[in-house]
Amino acid sequence: MNGQNNISINKENFTQALKQIYLIGIGGIGMSALARYFNSKGVVVSGYDRTSTPLTKELEAEGIEIHYTEDLSQAPKEAQLIVYTPAVPADHIELVYYKENGYEVVKRSDVLKLITESSFNICISGTHGKTTVTSMIAHILRDSGYGCNAFLGGISSNYGTNFWSHERNLCVVEADEYDRSFLKLAPNVAVITAMDADHLDIYGTAQEVENAFVQFSQRVKEGGCIVSKYGLSRSSDLKSKSKFTYSFTNNASDVHGSDIKVSEGSYLFDVVGKDWKLDDVVLHMGGLHNIENSIAAITVAKYLGIEDAKIKDAVASFKGVKRRFEYVVKNEAHVLIDDYAHHPEELRALISGVRSLYFKKLVMVFQPHLYSRTKDNYIGFAEVLDTCDEVILLPIYPARELPMEGVSSEMILNEMKLENKRVLSKDELKTWVKQNVTELLVMAGAGDIDTLIEPVKEILSSQ
Repeated sequence: MNGQNNISINKENFTQALKQIYLIGIGGIGMSALARYFNSKGVVVSGYDRTSTPLTKELEAEGIEIHYTEDLSQAPKEAQLIVYTPAVPADHIELVYYKENGYEVVKRSDVLKLITESSFNICISGTHGKTTVTSMIAHILRDSGYGCNAFLGGISSNYGTNFWSHERNLCVVEADEYDRSFLKLAPNVAVITAMDADHLDIYGTAQEVENAFVQFSQRVKEGGCIVSKYGLSRSSDLKSKSKFTYSFTNNASDVHGSDIKVSEGSYLFDVVGKDWKLDDVVLHMGGLHNIENSIAAITVAKYLGIEDAKIKDAVASFKGVKRRFEYVVKNEAHVLIDDYAHHPEELRALISGVRSLYFKKLVMVFQPHLYSRTKDNYIGFAEVLDTCDEVILLPIYPARELPMEGVSSEMILNEMKLENKRVLSKDELKTWVKQNVTELLVMAGAGDIDTLIEPVKEILSSQ
């Protein structure tokens, strides 16, 4: 190809000029949201992914053609724009072909940048919590009638999707720090939930992670604002004329929770601002950390001027996000919770949330994600997992990485002080669940542990 079918990725009207797009890694949560966006605009969308999943099957049902082997004969030659995710290997046959034959080839973050350049943007960042906060904000705006376009990093349980559109020129976007993607966005409202050390394979040091978030704060448009968790180590470096801090219960922050009660697996609490108060907020999503996440979302909603009653109604109707403290089974015999937690602090918040709701033996099944993250955090993982009553580790999910010598789930296991611990394969885990009656089982990780959820659910149901 000589590039004659290309459109300029720099054109303001590229979405209008675009007729056909191809996404490599279309099954990823961020890529699938883009696929749905372009599909909603009438663009011919197709893509490749490594494996078929429930999400790719949904995309296919929506009219998007997907194949699952690296195959140039199935890669469309008429596509004007090729989008890929950083998780795709550099030697991917189709990616190499498009790059060597004059096609317009860009990362997902470049396309998201263009989509949001001319809109009012609420961009939610943070090393954890961002998917839930993004989904909460988008739900409040949708449920209240305010309206928004939403690009989520998870599947909303309310709507069964990670994307929706609206005529209002406002985008709620999950701002991903991986590969520094979020530095291409231009927020009107920037939310920062956490700056913990993560993605050190990209950043190298914890300080560089923090530096990136400071740079993200500098991307806020003139007249915009920052909403950040109270107590962030670099809070004073965040650049914006308008800044609001939020906290679980610390009244030194601009917005905080108070008078928190637990009732039948739900939370009732007040949200207190500097000159306002929202009484009797009800959250049906488990996890104390999700009270704090809801406070961040409420802070943004108040900034936008949404009515108090509409905010409360929306929070009360929020059903959560798939794989974020998701109840898979919840009855008198068994509780099975599925969560995406893959960082020590995320696990800590998850375990704390479970403990706040249940006084039962807590069995944790955890699948470490990435060799590099395991190597960097195995001591932290061990410390947090020691707070459970029993722990089962699955082998590391490698994702984009090749094995590292000496790095395995046993690194975590050997560091743990808990007696009741083991490493099991997926098949061994199923056998273990069959042989052990477990009232409270939590399964966590960002790899393919979610493929075990249905089998484990069926085993528990048979018990």
